[in-house]
Amino acid sequence: MKFSRGQIIQNSIAISLVVGVFVFLYATSAPRELYLTAGLIVAVLLLILLANRALTISLDRKLPWLTHGNKRFYSQLGIGVLVSLVIINISYFLFKITLTEDPPVGSQIATINALSILILLPIISINFGIQFLKRWKNAQLASEEFQKESIKAELNTLKNHLDPHFLFNNLNILSSLISKDQKQSQAYLEKFAEVYRIILQSNSEELVELKQELSFISAYMYLLEIRFEDTIQLSMAIDKKDEALYLPPLTLQMLIENAIKHNTISELRPLKIHVESQKGYISVKNNLQEKKVELPNSGQTGLENIKRRYSYFTSKQVEVIKNPNSFIVRVPLINISEI
Repeated sequence: MKFSRGQIIQNSIAISLVVGVFVFLYATSAPRELYLTAGLIVAVLLLILLANRALTISLDRKLPWLTHGNKRFYSQLGIGVLVSLVIINISYFLFKITLTEDPPVGSQIATINALSILILLPIISINFGIQFLKRWKNAQLASEEFQKESIKAELNTLKNHLDPHFLFNNLNILSSLISKDQKQSQAYLEKFAEVYRIILQSNSEELVELKQELSFISAYMYLLEIRFEDTIQLSMAIDKKDEALYLPPLTLQMLIENAIKHNTISELRPLKIHVESQKGYISVKNNLQEKKVELPNSGQTGLENIKRRYSYFTSKQVEVIKNPNSFIVRVPLINISEI
């Protein structure tokens, strides 16, 4: 378990106070009962601290502060106080039956619980306030960083598609279709407009449903299939249940574009791209036929960008698998209720 700087300081202060208490008792030649009482108090406080820390870790996963603020506050306050009282009562009962001859009395138990609640409520509330402010600040910084990465990715994507060569190729294809097949040229124009509309809209969305991304890929692949004819072949195997999950916009498009950019394509050696969802992931796989001359500045920039964007939403990793005959990228599908 990693501790923050603040936690290290708090733990150091707590240890110093405990040591100080026992040094004081030793220096004043305190009776044995005081040592036992001090030891019990330290043990109880340590158990309460560990129990509440475990509770915090559990609720961080199930009820994050930023998405379940009120529910998290009252849940942790109630459970935290209840767990602390259980520890105090069990410790007091064990203390009474092992170190004294008198059994626990109802009035004593009631007094201990009342005092404990009066002490615990403000302490735990202040602790929650500090936790919330710290997590809110961290979330704000992460959100700003994510926005920068998203804008960078969207600008790169937009730049690629507004590239004069890309526009020229698509307009040239559209021009040739108009003279040959007006019906197909109309369909091509509609898909062309749809691709650009979705790209321009993506800058306002952090995540999109897989179903929406697949619809975009369908329009995008239509343009590529007209341009490359049978030299690019796309197949899909998508579980219907996965279509309601989310991913960063244009992720699949960037992976498909990456495959086209880095592989040789010909009638004899068509590029085969397979998109499949399975066990909370979606993969893009292509047969590997790398270009002999690598494009300048191509490298892993696109993949690194995708990895950084995913890191803001999930701890699951983007997986890159390169075999002699294939190249596979697996990206997690995000359940938005778990963010």
